[in-house]
Amino acid sequence: MNKVILGAFGALVLVAVGMFWWQGRAEVERGAPPPEVDIAAPDDPDALSSADVGDLHGPAPPEASELTREQRRFFRYDRNRDLKITRNEMLSTRTDGFRRLDVDGNNLLTFEEWAVTTADRFDEMDADGNRELTAAEFATSAPKPRSTPSCRC
Repeated sequence: MNKVILGAFGALVLVAVGMFWWQGRAEVERGAPPPEVDIAAPDDPDALSSADVGDLHGPAPPEASELTREQRRFFRYDRNRDLKITRNEMLSTRTDGFRRLDVDGNNLLTFEEWAVTTADRFDEMDADGNRELTAAEFATSAPKPRSTPSCRC
């Protein structure tokens, strides 16, 4: 019985939302300006309207400002451009690395998950398998340098 009442109530809410949306669309269309008609050829529906744009000037394009390196780094974190970095914005860039470590996908990083990943990385670096890293073996773990474009496009 409760399911029937809740279903009927949900249907009424959806109908009410649909009616408000439909009326809002009608108001927008009612307030729209009428289409322009070319006075030179009102009888020819295939004629294209034209205007003399010789003396018209549009608005000036916005000027692009050169951002400093620190500003570019700041805006990589500031997703909503409110000039403040929230904790969620700061942590959002770290989620891919966390997901790679979280092998079971439960959003909890256990010591075992971290240890297995770290041990696997150590084993990849240890080329001779003696369970010790030399300076040359450790150098293989350095992050690859990012390629810089030849031009600033």
